Amino acid sequence: MAGAMLMLAGCGSVDGKRQGGPTASPTPASSVAGVADVPVKVGDPYSVGGVTYTPADIPDYDDVGYASWYGEELAGQPTANGETFDPAGISAAHKTLPLPSYVEVTALDTGRTILVRVNDRGPMVGDRLIDLSRGAAEQLGLTDGVAAVRVRRTNPPAAERAQLRSGKPVPERIATPESLLAILRSKAKALPVPKTAVAAATPVAAQPAAPIASGKAKPGDDRFVVEGPGTTKPAPKPAAAVAGKYAIQVGAFSSETRANAAAKSVSGHVTKAGNLWRVRVGPFASDAEARGALGKVKAKGFRDAVVQRDR
Repeated sequence: MAGAMLMLAGCGSVDGKRQGGPTASPTPASSVAGVADVPVKVGDPYSVGGVTYTPADIPDYDDVGYASWYGEELAGQPTANGETFDPAGISAAHKTLPLPSYVEVTALDTGRTILVRVNDRGPMVGDRLIDLSRGAAEQLGLTDGVAAVRVRRTNPPAAERAQLRSGKPVPERIATPESLLAILRSKAKALPVPKTAVAAATPVAAQPAAPIASGKAKPGDDRFVVEGPGTTKPAPKPAAAVAGKYAIQVGAFSSETRANAAAKSVSGHVTKAGNLWRVRVGPFASDAEARGALGKVKAKGFRDAVVQRDR
């Protein structure tokens, strides 16, 4: 996921469907290796790439969308609520749910349902609903880049919470009935299909860095920004003239530090574009040459990288 983020403020409550309690925990939950369920943080609205997200405590949250996943390249990085990301753990990132939250994620192609702990912000891509850790993706059976899922907030028993806090999975839920799956699938069909669902590369992270809970940073600082058709792109400053008409657009970042790190990992270069730092690889003499290098860039974790032709 990506960079420095303001310490999310405010406690939330969870309407238990498995238990009757109205709050996530009536007393401070025991900490497992420094990981606790309290305080629950909601946070203020924040903007990334021109889009404003408003975190909210919605006890009966239930939505359908697409899931992607992220893994080893972010191991050890801080999550939005200050924990340390463990790719093997059963965790996830969500744009607006309180941190932490517990959700049941159902794969609409198989009906399999697992319990996941949300402790991070993301994915900052409009066509995806949730980002799963590698461990959660493996338990759910998510093998492609993205998959249609249902995400439903829940209030699991204390023992299952502790199990997930320790990084270990809990048993799968009862398989979703075909009658309900048919309804959920029809909802998913009405959604835009992510580009990576059409031509998925090796599943890797959409964002190369995790947000850091900080009292000084603003929400969205140091985040990876995916520039899509609806994104307003500030005019870049003139760059040194180079030969070749094709380049790989790796991404745009709100932090120069992260942009430089991304550029180094793909042997690219950084240019300032308004309030963003854009990372590109190239130039290349032909479209074929650029596309040959595109696979290597995506293998580094930049799944939304694209080939662009300079005019």
